[in-house]
Amino acid sequence: EVLIRSFMMIIFSEIGDKTFLIAAILAMRHPRLVVFAGAFGSLMLMSVLSAALGHILPTLIPKKWTQISAGVLFLVFGSKMLLEAREMQGGNEKIQEEMKEAEEEIEGDDESGDSIPLERLEEGEGNGDMISSSTNSRKRSQGLGIAEGVRNFCSLILGPVFVQAFVLTFLGEWGDRSQIATIALGAAHNVYLVTLGTVIGHACCTALAVVGGRYVSSKISVKHVTLGGGVLFLIFGVIYLYDSLAISAEEFSIPISP
Repeated sequence: EVLIRSFMMIIFSEIGDKTFLIAAILAMRHPRLVVFAGAFGSLMLMSVLSAALGHILPTLIPKKWTQISAGVLFLVFGSKMLLEAREMQGGNEKIQEEMKEAEEEIEGDDESGDSIPLERLEEGEGNGDMISSSTNSRKRSQGLGIAEGVRNFCSLILGPVFVQAFVLTFLGEWGDRSQIATIALGAAHNVYLVTLGTVIGHACCTALAVVGGRYVSSKISVKHVTLGGGVLFLIFGVIYLYDSLAISAEEFSIPISP
């Protein structure tokens, strides 16, 4: 049951999502297997971290409150998804907007690694601008040098396509609805089952994205998927709130001796 909940939560949350579209766009430009490995590796790492964080919460917060928090989160997410589905039109305009944003992120990531042409440095034009530019670049490098160095090293070992798919997927998934829901599930259930369910769900969604993501995104109705996900999240919220009430009833039950 926990495995199915985790799997269904990922399916309804990720199909047509930005990370789904990022994998689909990258798969049209680069080898699909490499894109799948990078995107799925990122999502698997995110699933493990999120479920582990949820597993730690019950040691800090009583189980009753983790159940209540999970129920409230699912109710909030479900209500928000229903409102989003209500505002959507019947076509796929929403997914086209998501596709445009995903393409802009990919183009921005491609351009972020551009270096200063050597010809401009050799010509020596704009020395003052060059000094201020070099000063600003040094300040930026102090904050981003480590991250860029790690990325360059990983690109050298694993390949730039793998690293791009991994980084863009990780950044797109961080703080997403599915991540928070995974934390809530990890706090309420067995962390291994939650991790397995989310990993299987991400594997299916990522495989679908790299094989025919653009075709699928043009055929599915995001409104119906969002509506179904909202109903599913509301059901989960009611279940967890009911479980929290059952735990409270057990805590306050006082046995009476004859």
